[in-house]
Amino acid sequence: MKIIYIHQYFTLPETSGNTRSYDLAMSFVKQGHRVEFLTTSCNIKGDFHDGWNILPLNENITLNVLKTRKYDNSLSTFQRIKFFFHFLWFSSVKILNIPAELVIATSTPLTVGIPALIKSWFGKTPFIFEVRDVWPEAVIAIGAIKNSMVIKSLELLEGIIYKNSKHIVALSTDMKKSIVHRYPELEKNITVIENLSVINRFTVSESKINGVPVQFKKNNKFKIVYAGAFGKVNALEYVVELAFLLLPLEPNITFILIGNGAEKNNVIERAKRLGVFDKNLFILDPVSKNDLPPIYSHTEMGSSFVAPIKELWSNSANKFFDTLAAGKPILINYEGWQSEVIKNANVGYVLPYDLKNITKEDLLSFIHYTRNTPLQIEQRLNAKKLSRRYSLETASEKYLNIIELFPT
Repeated sequence: MKIIYIHQYFTLPETSGNTRSYDLAMSFVKQGHRVEFLTTSCNIKGDFHDGWNILPLNENITLNVLKTRKYDNSLSTFQRIKFFFHFLWFSSVKILNIPAELVIATSTPLTVGIPALIKSWFGKTPFIFEVRDVWPEAVIAIGAIKNSMVIKSLELLEGIIYKNSKHIVALSTDMKKSIVHRYPELEKNITVIENLSVINRFTVSESKINGVPVQFKKNNKFKIVYAGAFGKVNALEYVVELAFLLLPLEPNITFILIGNGAEKNNVIERAKRLGVFDKNLFILDPVSKNDLPPIYSHTEMGSSFVAPIKELWSNSANKFFDTLAAGKPILINYEGWQSEVIKNANVGYVLPYDLKNITKEDLLSFIHYTRNTPLQIEQRLNAKKLSRRYSLETASEKYLNIIELFPT
């Protein structure tokens, strides 16, 4: 089967970011399918000319790359809208000229569903819509969109996309609950396929271990790594405050934040003001997906953080799954399905989501946790075991079962 895969922010393992679409496409190819991506150049290295660029990955996967400026969460609202519509227009025209039996459109943004709709209406090609974030619910909750007319338009578009898709893939059970709450008639048409623990990628050789940054080689420290975006929703000021509160109580707990984003400078400045920068909190530049495994091998714990907004708790952050694949416990500061998994499977620690309410007893409890070596060993084994539930092989099998519903 020929599949068109629409992913506006497609990422390869050679760069930083989530490689879910790449990994799934590679697994589809192993089953005899061909995949053609529609994406932008914002996360792909190369010397691209204006318009569409053809980049073959192998004989069965081709990238159609639209040259765009670099996209990150430092862009203004107007710049983001311009970016969305630029890709929307060009991909809607391009997709009509690509023969295929199936389209997969993966959000965000929600607008990636429009070219899939157009291909469905005018090309009679069915599409699967993948929900990575419940959009626009999440952006409304954080206050990024406040205009009532815009909100109503986006909610209308969301309903049109969901109802016209032949199947919906949600990246968490909480996302599915959110969709079903608003569109109960779609419940049987939704499959949950969480983000991926690519276990083979996190099997680290000795040659790779030698190249990790010096901050990870301090063996007397309890090192907690965060590898991801520095955006408002990630709430990394939480980590700065936590480091400040823990420093006089347990200076051996060290936070290492890796990535880029609009809030990075603010996080650095706050860390310096509170006196934790380069003491028990370090901030590094982003690394490629391929460079993450040796870093995780030198840490005691992975982590994921979000702002104290309930609508964000449904996330399926790749940080959570990378940590499991690396066989490390996971630290989070939010409730929801990931919190339940951590507690039920005993694979990490859940902090209070609002530091304003944290007590000294809460801090001492976490310090005691980091000193509990037998528990850490047990959680590492549990994490590795749990990662198989979210393995690429498991996710691919679920996806292929959906794809097989469509005739070639």
